[in-house]
Amino acid sequence: MSNIRILVVDDDALVRRALVTFLSSPSDMEVIGEASNGAEAVEAVAREHPDVVVMDLQMPVMDGVEAMARITTDWPDVRVLAVTTFGTIERVLPALRAGASGYLLKDAEPEDIIAAARSVLGGAAMLSASITELLVNSVQAARQPVVQLTSAEELSGREADVVRELGLGKSNQEIALALHVSEGTIKAQLSSIMMKWGARDRVQVLIRAARAGLISFQ
Repeated sequence: MSNIRILVVDDDALVRRALVTFLSSPSDMEVIGEASNGAEAVEAVAREHPDVVVMDLQMPVMDGVEAMARITTDWPDVRVLAVTTFGTIERVLPALRAGASGYLLKDAEPEDIIAAARSVLGGAAMLSASITELLVNSVQAARQPVVQLTSAEELSGREADVVRELGLGKSNQEIALALHVSEGTIKAQLSSIMMKWGARDRVQVLIRAARAGLISFQ
């Protein structure tokens, strides 16, 4: 199996070097390039075609959101993982709309960023627990009426357990440990939930669950 090819994008040279260092350490990962702004990132993706782009948001020349939108539109098989200091809804939503497959804060542990890079490549959306809470609270603050699930959308007891654990910002592995099942079982249950709800990814599952009153941080 070939290594996961990663492009690191951050205008802070020290942060960029730190990301490169620990993303290069796993045996299944290879950092194939660096960029200091969004324009350089787009050029690097066109040239190197990485599997995953780990990208900051606020950068000169072209910011991360614009770069994400260009990358995910022109190279839909390339996954973008936002790693930034900004944890406000005004920053998170534009990045997710631009196609980010994950959103972590820079205070995340190195192993969490490594795990997120692997997960987004596999098609999962990865969010910091605080970002998950922010999204759910944003949905609830909109004061929209609780959505009633149709009979076709109703979850099994175990699927509801998975959604509640997902609402705590847990990865598939962490959910599997909490529910004492295999990670493969969790993936299958998430796929079933997404199919029932017509959800594209974990973010849409969280929003739907919040609107249905299945998860809450209040």
